[in-house]
Amino acid sequence: MTDLLEKAIAQLKTLPTTKQDAIATLILEEITDEAQWEASFAKSPDVLAKLATAAMAEYHAGKTEELDLEKL
Repeated sequence: MTDLLEKAIAQLKTLPTTKQDAIATLILEEITDEAQWEASFAKSPDVLAKLATAAMAEYHAGKTEELDLEKL
């Protein structure tokens, strides 16, 4: 276990049990989500590579534009 994780757990232990459970739920959901993303990517590396190649081709062809956060 890392020092940072040990520090976080030590602080969690000082919280009321309801808050501990809420944070534990968030952590477990994050771990599950991460595992699902990794499984999805592992199943489709060729698709992702093709998408990345297509995106770079569009970029090099000048068919992309810089993201304007004001327009989102």
